[in-house]
Amino acid sequence: MHTEPEADVLCTIDETGIATITLNRVNKHNAFDNNIIRTLLDYLYQLKAHPALRALILKANGKHFSAGADLQWMKSMVDKPLEENQADALQLAKLLYELDNFPAPSLVYVQGSAFGGALGLICCCDIAIADKTAQFCLSEVKLGLIPATIGPYVCRAIGQRQARRYMLTAERFNVETAHQLNVIHEITSTQEEAIELVTKLTSHILGNSPNAMVQVKKLCQLCDRHSIDEELINTTSELIAEIRISPEGQEGLKAFFAKRPPAWSIDNE
Repeated sequence: MHTEPEADVLCTIDETGIATITLNRVNKHNAFDNNIIRTLLDYLYQLKAHPALRALILKANGKHFSAGADLQWMKSMVDKPLEENQADALQLAKLLYELDNFPAPSLVYVQGSAFGGALGLICCCDIAIADKTAQFCLSEVKLGLIPATIGPYVCRAIGQRQARRYMLTAERFNVETAHQLNVIHEITSTQEEAIELVTKLTSHILGNSPNAMVQVKKLCQLCDRHSIDEELINTTSELIAEIRISPEGQEGLKAFFAKRPPAWSIDNE
């Protein structure tokens, strides 16, 4: 899967099954409009059906990860009827949902500015890495808007208490604060360091059971939605029992005791 280098969104998948989606609207600081949202959504649909998929990397070309929503696009929606605005907003909501529920592990690398809706994309990824110069902002209220579609994912990542502050003030915050808020996991100082870290993380992923990682993501979603009660206890007990007798569960245990790599393991180092 390859795209033209001048496209606003690029998508590739390598021989190990690692897919990379790259925001490439550099002249607009990777601000997204309905076309970029639709393209990202189409790529997510294609990739999750790809038989060789093992991981997804989301990144951006240029100085900035994303300035958020394209203001010219937002301006064009002002005069449209409510129904059309709702349909338009629903596309972004679908994109965030698909990224959040993407079956394979997802990693995002952030540099420069990550404003508005860009924070939603980051909070939907499993692992987030940012350059030391990255800046973040939930800027919607400055424009008389609200971070509605990204709200559930940002609130889950940083908690409602912190979300109230940063959504209400629309203040910028630096990468250290983003790390403290759980927006990102790791801070890197150079592009080389970032590449090395991404390679290390994807190498770990390529050594893990693809099916087990799909189920882990579902498990995390399940635990986030439910209190620890009898229903959750029974459900998690069923999950571990089912995966023990699954083909990959059996292969993993056999490989461990035979002191050999499991069938799914790929050396990416």
